[in-house]
Amino acid sequence: MRLAPFLLLLFTSTLCNSAIVPFMPFFMVEGLGQPPWMLSVYAALAVTLTVVLNRLFAKRIDGGARVFPIIGIAVAGYALASLSMAFSPTLPIMLTLGVLGFGLSATSVSGMFATGGHMAERHGIPRQNFNAWMRATTSTAWMIGPAISFWAAGAFDPTIVFKLAIALSLLWALVWTIGLPRDITAPAPPKPPANVTSAPADLWFAAAFIFCLSIAHGLTFSALPLFFVREVGLPDFAPGMAFTVKTFVEVFAIFSTSFLIARFGLRAPLLACSILAVGAIMFLSQVASLPQMALGSALEGLYYGLFASLGISYIQSFAQDRPAQATAIYWNTLMISGLLAAPAVGLIAQFTDFRTVILISSGVAALAIPILLAGIKRAHRT
Repeated sequence: MRLAPFLLLLFTSTLCNSAIVPFMPFFMVEGLGQPPWMLSVYAALAVTLTVVLNRLFAKRIDGGARVFPIIGIAVAGYALASLSMAFSPTLPIMLTLGVLGFGLSATSVSGMFATGGHMAERHGIPRQNFNAWMRATTSTAWMIGPAISFWAAGAFDPTIVFKLAIALSLLWALVWTIGLPRDITAPAPPKPPANVTSAPADLWFAAAFIFCLSIAHGLTFSALPLFFVREVGLPDFAPGMAFTVKTFVEVFAIFSTSFLIARFGLRAPLLACSILAVGAIMFLSQVASLPQMALGSALEGLYYGLFASLGISYIQSFAQDRPAQATAIYWNTLMISGLLAAPAVGLIAQFTDFRTVILISSGVAALAIPILLAGIKRAHRT
């Protein structure tokens, strides 16, 4: 496949980030002994930085800037944060160099998706089909990264995860130099005629739907590792195992989306996936054993795989004249929902428990259903 080196780079960058992102809240509470509300401080700083940089880089990509140095900045940020945390795993370092470095590294995903869509069209591959390949690639990396970090933390010492991240940063730098052409750009196509341009409100309705399902996922994403270990009493390797099961099912769900789009379009599968999300999260809140955890994680992977692949195509369909910025809106919506989810998890858990967080997230997922229906109705009128 002509785009295999690009997919390898996407896999490597996602592997690096997935080994760290779910581990940082766990490390703050279990490794540094901080109260749950401190999760909000780290998340607010890192996600705010990433959201701002995503918008900045997206405008540059749509304007025809070279992508190679933009991804290089993410690689350098990851290496900086990994080195800092490996040699000084303290709260001040985590909230300064850790935030800066891992915040920069998270910008790689938006840039890679915007570039990948452009490269696919240049090779005659429909953007939505290659979106599925890219989402499957990222899910495969998520199947591996968290499992490795949580296993290493449980088998050795939590700080070994950051030493592992140093090695991963070297791998990422190597693949970056060979997997991405130095002159590659992804400029936005010419603006379509006004009579075929979607109303801006349609785009923001789509973003609101993405936001609700994403914040529901963010709440469970942040709460589940500590819920499994602290409240259910599962072993330390359980969160990594849950991520592996979830992302394994995600891959198959993602590859089914091309068929679903061809057969049913975008909106009906998104509605079904929203309903499934409510049921999956409710089931996860009642987990009491490893087999139940595995089943709940599989249901979570099914709904999230469908949502992740269908959602990015859905939001891009409302801004075809600025794909990188539409992609940035998608990823920034995920980031902002994560920004809000992390403090919510910390505050709710501080006064109740992590199970309550998961129950609340099922209600947020349910809110996505009327928003999607309202957006569909408005799009039909438009």
